[in-house]
Amino acid sequence: MSEPNNDQNSRDGALSLEQGNAICYSGYRQGQSPEKGIFPTYDDVKEDLLILEKNWDLLRLYDCSPHARVVLNVIHKEGLDFKVMLGLKMAAEENNPRCPTGVEYSERMLEVNRKRNSNEVKRGIGLSKRYPDLVFAVSVGNGASAGRTDHMVPVESLIAYIGKLKSEIDHPITFCENHAAWTSKLDPLAAELDFISVHSYPIWDHHTVEDALEYTKQNYYSVANRYPDKHVIFSGAGWTTASNGRGIESGNATEERQARYYEELLAWTTSENILTFVFEAFDEPWKGSPDPLEPEKHWGLFNFDRTPKLVMQDLYAECVAANKPVKLLANADR
Repeated sequence: MSEPNNDQNSRDGALSLEQGNAICYSGYRQGQSPEKGIFPTYDDVKEDLLILEKNWDLLRLYDCSPHARVVLNVIHKEGLDFKVMLGLKMAAEENNPRCPTGVEYSERMLEVNRKRNSNEVKRGIGLSKRYPDLVFAVSVGNGASAGRTDHMVPVESLIAYIGKLKSEIDHPITFCENHAAWTSKLDPLAAELDFISVHSYPIWDHHTVEDALEYTKQNYYSVANRYPDKHVIFSGAGWTTASNGRGIESGNATEERQARYYEELLAWTTSENILTFVFEAFDEPWKGSPDPLEPEKHWGLFNFDRTPKLVMQDLYAECVAANKPVKLLANADR
């Protein structure tokens, strides 16, 4: 592992990114899910954002669904101090034989998905224009090029969507993907982006908490060294707190280990001035299998019921008692 030759700030050029404490946010509660089309209400989102505003000022959203519209509306109407990295949700435009679920789409379905993706781009443009001061960047997709994804989108299609975005809005454009894809197949895509967004989930890759931060550093520098002229951020890094053993050993998924990884991650990224969206704000009951210990459901720093997990208990209690925001680390002062 080696650090980039150039200082992070020198890679920015004319790019202006918001800096601050950043977290991934999806507000689906029990009985709600994007798959069912049952979205969090205005009051649900308001409750969540009033919790999050005590420690964070940057949010990452995953799509341009009604949920995203409500989030932006709540921030606007309630006068909350958040800026948003808006995401576009991409559906599969080609089959991926490496997908472990074995899903295979007909050509007709792939064409339907291409139209859906085109409409998602239009929705992203619309929200960015409607809330130009709240949206600080737009991601053209999330995990849509990784080797095992079930929503594979060809690089040339992503580049075309980037061109459409750039023709309509002035917001910086990125794409969110794991380090392996960035260092193997995404050079043409990277050339079109304003900055690069990397994921790091050491626990999914069978790392213990003792070597998790070193693995995350390797993820980051492998990408930053490959693209020295691009600003690189983390669009997601986190640790689940429960597992039924599917892909993650249950003993490795605990609140104590989440707290350690989170604290080490934020200490390092703050010292290196690396914008990092922590994954994620709240547990999401709709995700993964019906098993209540499904690891996909338990990445939040807060539980389903919005009570804080171990990593947040002391900090959250302090800021509630003081009745004022308390930022976690120096990121908020940059």
